Amino acid sequence: MLYATTAIALPAQTLTTLFSFDGIDGRGPQTPLVQGTDGNFYGTTNVGGANGYGTVFKITPSGALTTLYSFAGYPADGNWPTGLVQAANGDFYGTTEYGGASCGDIGGCGTVFKITPSGTLTTLYSFCSQGGVCQDGSQPFAGLVQATNGDFYGTTGAGGANCITSVGCGTVFKITPSGRLTTLYNFCSQGSHSTCLDGFQPYTGLVQATNGDFYGTTFQGGASDVCNSGCGTVFKITPGGTLTTLYSFCSQSGCTDGGGPKAGLVQAANEDFYGTTLEGGANDDLCAPISGCGTVFKITPSGALTTLYSFCSQSGCTDGRGPQAELVEGTDGNLYGTTVSGGSHDEGTVFKITPSGTIRTLYNFCPPSACPHGENPFAGLIQGTNGDFYGTTSGGGAIGDGTVFSLSVGLGPFVKTLPHNGEVGAAITILGTDLTGTTSVSFNGTPAAFEVVSATEITTTVPAGATTGSIQVTTPGGALVSSGPFLVLP
Repeated sequence: MLYATTAIALPAQTLTTLFSFDGIDGRGPQTPLVQGTDGNFYGTTNVGGANGYGTVFKITPSGALTTLYSFAGYPADGNWPTGLVQAANGDFYGTTEYGGASCGDIGGCGTVFKITPSGTLTTLYSFCSQGGVCQDGSQPFAGLVQATNGDFYGTTGAGGANCITSVGCGTVFKITPSGRLTTLYNFCSQGSHSTCLDGFQPYTGLVQATNGDFYGTTFQGGASDVCNSGCGTVFKITPGGTLTTLYSFCSQSGCTDGGGPKAGLVQAANEDFYGTTLEGGANDDLCAPISGCGTVFKITPSGALTTLYSFCSQSGCTDGRGPQAELVEGTDGNLYGTTVSGGSHDEGTVFKITPSGTIRTLYNFCPPSACPHGENPFAGLIQGTNGDFYGTTSGGGAIGDGTVFSLSVGLGPFVKTLPHNGEVGAAITILGTDLTGTTSVSFNGTPAAFEVVSATEITTTVPAGATTGSIQVTTPGGALVSSGPFLVLP
């Protein structure tokens, strides 16, 4: 998705708890939200719901939550759902880490599913259905990405052709919108099963870069032998399945470059990638007994890595510790993220970091008396089209089952597109705020015909003569311009 803004950042920030889970409507959300074309946010809870196996929910920007689906577990539809992505057809696609038709109730396996905005769910694929020890992969810990070809790409954290048990290793896969799965790569294809020079356990999803290739991380493995099972990698993989390991963590003495990346990457407007590691960093000796401090890093598409920040650089780790979620590039050009622990009360933080590495803590979760605003944000943030950021905490809130929150930092409204690329004549949906009364839409200066569907949605097509560049929407409230380019495909 693409971003834009004309707003000015303000020095203050305000966090608002929008909803507190109570178990019946879900418990323990640990994956990021996604904003739908209707302007609402969609997400999942790992557990809870009517059957205790997790839910899919919708929540308005003001905090009205609707449970769309409660998972039933084995053998029906899986359990422990991960993140969602809204496809070009308007439906949402996601994965469950456990369950499915091929597994017992306490097994791994997992599924890929489709769910409509109204809550009708279809299981598209059940992992471990190709025989052996889950040769088609097992336990997709992360959500999917829809590529420019319309198919979805993702990872499994376990299984694969090179594994002797159903745990470890992992795969990269492609799946069509109708559910036909192709395994593109099996980890542990390089080195022995105990070393896995190409990495193993990709706990995160993929991001498709502007060059058409996919980039991701593995939690363990790699060329460095400092860690017991390797320290993790950054890799690139082509749509056809050719994988290149770009970087192995703990390549620097003392793991000052970080280790164990448990979050995916984001490609910024400068075309470099940014990410976090759960462990390692310059201050890791302070955190080793509690699984490390962690870092924020930048890596070029060719694999040159720069450590931008090492957490626990402040006494008592008041700057946060253990980031486990993807970063998001805000419309001001800065990166925003969360740490699952550390901060003033050791229950996690929200932070902002510049592309050059200057960090600022925006919020500390859980004051000493209680945790009304939540605690331990495992998931990252999403910036809504009104300019505010939205996220979840896995715990805290009214009864301790987690929350949904918004964070205002003074940024203004902008627009997103679904999809973020297309050929001339392709149907495109523009998502925004207060779009009623829009008078013009243009693709990099080329006017386009459009229809205002609602205050949050415009439908249009890529006009003849359009070139890659920003999209501008003129509304009664002013011009909204995407900060990144819409990619016009040949």
